[in-house]
Amino acid sequence: MTVTKPVVLLAEELSPATIEALGPDFEIRHCDGADRSALLAAIVDADAILVRSATQVDAEALGVASRLKVIARAGVGLDNVDIKTATQAGVMVVNAPTSNIVSAAELTVGHLLSLARHIPAASSALKNGEWKRSKYTGTELYEKKLGIIGLGRIGALITARAQGFDMEVLAYDPYITSARAAQLGVRLVTLDELLEQSDFITIHMPKTPETLGMIGTEAFDKMKDTAYIINVARGGLVDEQALYTALTEGKIAGAGIDVFVKEPSTDLPFFALDNVVVTPHLGASTDEAQEKAGVSVAKSVRLALAGELVPDAVNVAGGVIAPEVRPGIPLIEKLGRIFTALTHDSVTQIDIEVAGEIAVHDVKALELAALKGVFKDVVSEQVSYVNAPILAEQRGINTRLITSTESKDYRNVLTIRGALSDGSQISVSGTLTGPKQIEKLVGVNGYDVEIPISEHLVVLSYQDRPGVIGSLGRILGENGVNIAGMQVARNSQGGQALSLLTVDSSVPQTVLDVIRTEIGATMAREVDLEG
Repeated sequence: MTVTKPVVLLAEELSPATIEALGPDFEIRHCDGADRSALLAAIVDADAILVRSATQVDAEALGVASRLKVIARAGVGLDNVDIKTATQAGVMVVNAPTSNIVSAAELTVGHLLSLARHIPAASSALKNGEWKRSKYTGTELYEKKLGIIGLGRIGALITARAQGFDMEVLAYDPYITSARAAQLGVRLVTLDELLEQSDFITIHMPKTPETLGMIGTEAFDKMKDTAYIINVARGGLVDEQALYTALTEGKIAGAGIDVFVKEPSTDLPFFALDNVVVTPHLGASTDEAQEKAGVSVAKSVRLALAGELVPDAVNVAGGVIAPEVRPGIPLIEKLGRIFTALTHDSVTQIDIEVAGEIAVHDVKALELAALKGVFKDVVSEQVSYVNAPILAEQRGINTRLITSTESKDYRNVLTIRGALSDGSQISVSGTLTGPKQIEKLVGVNGYDVEIPISEHLVVLSYQDRPGVIGSLGRILGENGVNIAGMQVARNSQGGQALSLLTVDSSVPQTVLDVIRTEIGATMAREVDLEG
């Protein structure tokens, strides 16, 4: 009897080391992923596909891929993969989240040196026959202040390299503890302090609605006119029009930019300025990073096709997980995102508590999923089941998994409980109810509630008194926000109350500010689980 090997499709050129890492257990096929007809024909009976950035694995491709179990992106970005459709189809998506961190850090240092010593402009002038030493007098990095916005893995690598130049490193990152900053030799400051004091600023934040354009007109107004800004993280973190204005008006000295709102970009106005260094998204463009990425995802493909836990899965955990535990994975990841949205200071301790019947099983995957949710919206790199604990460790956050087979009110309850630097605590609890396993939020900061988890959730804390609910309905209604569900909990009549609202659309921050003012809320937060 002939045994058919699983088919692994390589849709783009990958290194020999990648193929070697796959091993002999698969039938390796090749196609040109950029050729649409060739891709659609080749993916039909593929069990796995490995791509870089040129291959679009979208709903159309997934629709014909009847045997596909895993999509592996040999790199960090996943813009060319339809993760939502893949998840609905039960197809695992993996990438190589740490493959480019050294390359990105080194490119940042390259921009740092290029700006300080005018290397690209001086090189261009000399090649054009111009010997202009005085025009390109630069500045030393020695004893200058480097401001790092976002002190994750890449930020930590840049810190070490900058300290080699005897630079003083300032950092802004709300999710880094003072202990971790001290360990790195970094001085934690507010964003305004960083902008005002730094000679060079580099940004390494995730691209979210909150961070989009965060370095804009107001930020440039606070910077020194001798300061430089560098962005090799995500296009759009630096407002491109505001950057051009700041450069032409002399509000800052220069910029080094590797990523752009629209890519490819070849004719942005600031490209013409001598005090700007631009590169075409080269953060991961080194031989080493490309090889690391290929080998990493090849190993993930082997795990996925063997039915084992895949550390770098970005949409599903996979692996040998008890059927009773699996439904809790997306629930506790959402709880992690809710937990993060409710925090107001850096976290020092996180406990993941699993209570009920499922506690008799191996629930380690629930701890990983909880941490994945906690960090999903706060770090620039892709968060996976393997790097989430590392992200916690890097930030000086202690974590514990606590299990108990006893659950008072529900068959199973999952809780994320955290201690903050200011001594306060945050907790969120959830459960799955009914035959359809509906995800519900059943506890927030000690209040007992029960409300289905939706894509848009508003959490309010205020002094209990008549008229608050009416005010909430009026303000949201006036701003076109429809309330789908609502629950109020309180510790006593006239005491502190907690309101949970599920709404049909996102609530603008300006509207939350109006609510906060009118009802005297001590907390008014929206949790957006849409992304």
